[in-house]
Amino acid sequence: MSKNYLTLILLLLIFSCKKASAPPPLQINSFYKQVVRITPDDRKTITPDEAKTYHINNTYHYEYRTGNPGQYEYNYDVKGINIKGDSVYGNINVQGKYGAGILICDSIADIEINTEWISYGKLKAIDLKGNEYQLIVK
Repeated sequence: MSKNYLTLILLLLIFSCKKASAPPPLQINSFYKQVVRITPDDRKTITPDEAKTYHINNTYHYEYRTGNPGQYEYNYDVKGINIKGDSVYGNINVQGKYGAGILICDSIADIEINTEWISYGKLKAIDLKGNEYQLIVK
């Protein structure tokens, strides 16, 4: 009789245990994939819709801001260094955590970059060749 109970318990365990579904795959936020809306050319022109919400405030570091609450796009002058320690400076547009813009280095023509905030007033930038830059807002 104990054999029957043991068999019954084993059968109950086998059929009552559901296979755990695998957790969804992790989404890795790629540095470049996040910059969907902002391009280096965005800093050159202001669209008619952006002109309606154009705002300057000398209290903050940005040059100007466009957009509506929760969707602001900011324009900043930045300076910093590349991985070799060369000085660079430029202008970027940022929306949320990510942005894009142009850097100028004495030895190189304009450099298109994508940016990511890493701290208050500090950004990490990567150019199209994969070179990194550490930037601060002027």
